[in-house]
Amino acid sequence: MWSTLEPGSSPVDWCEENYTFSPMIAEFVNTISNVLFFILPPVLMHLFRGYGQIINPAIHVIWVLLIVVGLSSAYFHATLSLVGQLLDELAILWVFFAAFSMFFPRRLFPTFLHNDRKLFSLGAVFLAMIGTVLAIIQPAVNAFALMTLGIPSVILLIHEVRRANNERIHRLGIRCASAWCIAVFCWVNDRLLCEAWSSIQFPYLHGLWHIFIFIASYTACVLFAYFAVREERPEKRAVLRYWPRNDFELGIPYVLIKTRPDDDIL
Repeated sequence: MWSTLEPGSSPVDWCEENYTFSPMIAEFVNTISNVLFFILPPVLMHLFRGYGQIINPAIHVIWVLLIVVGLSSAYFHATLSLVGQLLDELAILWVFFAAFSMFFPRRLFPTFLHNDRKLFSLGAVFLAMIGTVLAIIQPAVNAFALMTLGIPSVILLIHEVRRANNERIHRLGIRCASAWCIAVFCWVNDRLLCEAWSSIQFPYLHGLWHIFIFIASYTACVLFAYFAVREERPEKRAVLRYWPRNDFELGIPYVLIKTRPDDDIL
């Protein structure tokens, strides 16, 4: 068991050369590129404080799990240990199923669930537990299996964005889908075309994957949080806002729940 904690015990080794920048960190760029997972979730917790109080306090579970993903990924790339790999992949699995159980549209539930989100969430937890066991048994296929989870998520996101009669939502949806496509491009190229990228002295695409997949992930959660209010709490009025300036759409998006008449609905 202790051997799984040893540096280099993971069968996965990304394109970046090991111990180039530091004798203590195996993949330096892949490690520090997780910085957004530490910086932005606390900001999102603050921006979503009204959403958590009025709509669903479980929204903060998503932001906490994103921090866990960043910690696990940084540990994995710093050590390339098998335990680090499993922690990284399992953290991604659980944040996916947490968001899935919280945001999946109730109108698309199987009929036998009778629109019961608690029962649906229990099913998601059960699937996550099965996935956890399978991930431990066959860690070599985990990364490719997790990549496939993003495909139905993006399809659902595109469907929900199209249903929204809101240009600002449409633009954020395009931003989210674009970030996801760039992230997948970086992941696949780093994994399958390492020699080509190393030949031009840029074996750091996996570090870019961390940046773009975080952008895609948190913006998707923002969008689904917005859709959840519109569909399940229609008596509340959701507003898509940006921080630090609402007219700067490259800022940090969040959902404001309208409580005062002077709040603009967009």
